[in-house]
Amino acid sequence: MQSVDISTTAAGAPSLPMNGVWRTIRSYILWQHERGTLHYDIMVTLILIFVFLSPRVINFNDKPRPLNAHPTGVLVNSDGADGLIYQIDASAITPGDDTAIREQLRPIIEPISGEVSIVRYESVPDRKGKVQSYRVWVKRK
Repeated sequence: MQSVDISTTAAGAPSLPMNGVWRTIRSYILWQHERGTLHYDIMVTLILIFVFLSPRVINFNDKPRPLNAHPTGVLVNSDGADGLIYQIDASAITPGDDTAIREQLRPIIEPISGEVSIVRYESVPDRKGKVQSYRVWVKRK
């Protein structure tokens, strides 16, 4: 009588060593290891490697957008009462009538303080009489 070897593994099924690897990977995914064991330390090390090295490899697009600062300097001071005094460089304003100047001053001031009303403004000349800046008194609405 001849003996026939019938294996229990089906065609294409992983062999025994591969079965152990999949079991280990499954235990990592399900976090089944106790603290202080070698497998626990390996899992924590893999997580730390991912946390510290992934920003260098993966572009998360999480950089802050730069503020669109006004190209000229704006100084803000308190007027001692309820309002503020802004000093705005004259290069940001094109000369014109009173209404045109106020309309140019408002978009420079409102991103800083929110909605405001311009009480008054005056030009600050340099030694030669050329307008160097504008001093603007505003009240918040």
